[in-house]
Amino acid sequence: MTEAEPDNLAERLNRIKERIEKACARAGRRPEEVRIMAASKMQPPASIAEAAACGLAVFGENRVQEARQKIPLCPTRLEWHMIGHLQSNKAREAVRLFSAIHSCDSHKILEAVDAAGAAAGRIVPVLLEVNLSGEGSKFGLAPELVPAALEFASGLKQVEVKGLMTIPPASENPDDARPIFRRLREERDRWRAQSGWELEELSMGMSHDFEIAVEEGATWVRLGTILFGKREKQHL
Repeated sequence: MTEAEPDNLAERLNRIKERIEKACARAGRRPEEVRIMAASKMQPPASIAEAAACGLAVFGENRVQEARQKIPLCPTRLEWHMIGHLQSNKAREAVRLFSAIHSCDSHKILEAVDAAGAAAGRIVPVLLEVNLSGEGSKFGLAPELVPAALEFASGLKQVEVKGLMTIPPASENPDDARPIFRRLREERDRWRAQSGWELEELSMGMSHDFEIAVEEGATWVRLGTILFGKREKQHL
């Protein structure tokens, strides 16, 4: 986009919604099928309160430690999702803080979340993170390991696998992400038929490539910079 970036969050959000609507129209989808998650890593509570005042209700955090400090300072009606890598020793606190976890990437993590859910007396919605690019720098299950992870999750009582998440390789061209997003949707359809899990959620697409993700079936887009604007590193 070559047009100037709006200078306030409400205008940026309206612009994003318009772009999502157009992407849905191109793909023959309904805009209600796509939800915006505000990726609020390193954003101060004041920015989150501003986003909430604009109607955003779901916020994604990358680190348990940051969320622990931040959530009590934010509006109480918000829903928080874990979108960063989760360590098994943080599972209990993550289950306490977050409504859902988008980044389960091993049997060990699934088992830890299940145990934490049992301790908290709740079923925890999770997404399996899938590393479709094969990049060693990225977390996520290799695609060939996903069927076994779904089978393992079927034996857990407190975990409900709602879908899949992925992050494509970094690229200046948003369309380079299309094969990754398309493959996740296609693999989802195959794994759904094999496993019996509905896997209705596809968490894919960020500020740079969310329109491509919507065209390829995303139900969650995780938006940070395009929503909050460029910012200096924040210290909570």
